[in-house]
Amino acid sequence: MTLAEKLLQDFQGLPEEKKQQVIDFVEFLKSKQQQELEAMMDDIIDINKEALMELAK
Repeated sequence: MTLAEKLLQDFQGLPEEKKQQVIDFVEFLKSKQQQELEAMMDDIIDINKEALMELAK
């Protein structure tokens, strides 16, 4: 059984309220991942600001 199959099987056995909590948690994790990616991109831009300004000329 794959991890996805196990997750789906366990998810399907939950009551609706718990399913909503799982969905909320997954959305939280995705949001956190997006925020981490944006912070990393901001850091890359800050570190390379001079080079980016030169390229923009």
